[in-house]
Amino acid sequence: MGKRNPQYRRVKKRDQTAHQQARHAQPPQQHARAQPGEPPLGQLVEAACGAVLHAAEDDYHLALDRAASLLSEPAARWPETGRAVLLVSAAQLARLWQSGWQPADLARAVRRELTPRHLRLAVDLVAAELRGYAAAGLDPRWAGQLRELEAADWWGQDDAFLPGVAERERLDRFSVATLLLELYRLIGRLPRLAPLGPPPGAVPRAQGSALPFAQKTGSEPRMLGRIRALLAKAESTGFPDEAEALTAKAQQLMAQHSIDEALLAASSGSRIEPGACRIGVDNPYEAPKALLLDAVAGANRATSLWTRELGFCTVVGFPADLEAVELLYTSLLVQATSAMNSAGIQNGGAGSSRTKAFRHSFLLSYAARIRERLSGATAQATEEALNGLRAEGREDSSSLLPVLAAREEAVRRSTEQMFPNARAGRAIRASDYEGWTQGRAAADRAQLRGHGELSQ
Repeated sequence: MGKRNPQYRRVKKRDQTAHQQARHAQPPQQHARAQPGEPPLGQLVEAACGAVLHAAEDDYHLALDRAASLLSEPAARWPETGRAVLLVSAAQLARLWQSGWQPADLARAVRRELTPRHLRLAVDLVAAELRGYAAAGLDPRWAGQLRELEAADWWGQDDAFLPGVAERERLDRFSVATLLLELYRLIGRLPRLAPLGPPPGAVPRAQGSALPFAQKTGSEPRMLGRIRALLAKAESTGFPDEAEALTAKAQQLMAQHSIDEALLAASSGSRIEPGACRIGVDNPYEAPKALLLDAVAGANRATSLWTRELGFCTVVGFPADLEAVELLYTSLLVQATSAMNSAGIQNGGAGSSRTKAFRHSFLLSYAARIRERLSGATAQATEEALNGLRAEGREDSSSLLPVLAAREEAVRRSTEQMFPNARAGRAIRASDYEGWTQGRAAADRAQLRGHGELSQ
């Protein structure tokens, strides 16, 4: 497991002496209680954030303590400071959205590098910033991410924000200011990302543009709900035959929808282009997980690119295929983890199935075998769809394969446009033979099939 970038690390326990010195030091005159003609609190908040953001590693802890002291004193201005904090963070988040980030991406970065308290605070700041946009000015994906994060401006008046955070987290003013500044340092150092859609307030998505079928109206949400229910049952049942039948039906629905979407778009002359989504891929064993996602994406005519240092993969594909990738990857990861945890000891010492080498090799082998099986499943599903169209005498039967090939080419072009500097990663090797063989066996048992048997 590689080391995290120091700029994202959770700050360590500060030296007690430096902490006391910073808290009791006399602040500079310009940071005392506001007097006529002095800078407003907004400028002081910006200055404190800038001092922490640009502090060198050796000076960071002291700069953090000093800035937190300035923000938390005097107590009488604490509510007013909260209002200024929300204004400053709104501008900071707006710049982050323009750099390609989305709420779920920010939450993932905070979850990886900081603490649950930082995450709750980040969600609060996102809710405050996005309340300034009309619902029509938000991409539907953003609305879904906000619902998942349960982002809401629960504090009412902005003067109640920082006091409300302090009460919720059971922290004093200095500790809340420290949380805020640590979060600002992380946000301020996040790199630019390839944009996946319009930022808030941009031109709304044109009518007829691609959306994941979970976000459309009509019968499709019911279909998605049915697919989710089938996969959930397949993951939880203790009967292999039942899991096989449930997953087979889910795969059938996904494959059917993807092909129907392709034919409908071709017949209507739709100009729908591929989209993209980001899926978290975290430690432990992030490399085999990324390979598993790549296998699922490739079988669904999509492309997956791994950004290891930020803990996610970007999957590029058409909307129905993106939905299928996320659903199937999540289900297979659950099955793989369950199989790995329950793997028996074969030809090894006690506890050998719990070693890092065993588990890494297990998941690596699982991903490799899943790639083989999914490729066969895709070819079989396409052949059966083609035969079905011919049996019905449909005129578009001869166009199915060219349509699918054109969509794969469109995904390739979109991927190159989004990631012109992408390069192939180094090969990942297994080091535990027992883990490899058991992982391959577990992949053979995994329930993937779409139509008919997929035994290889």
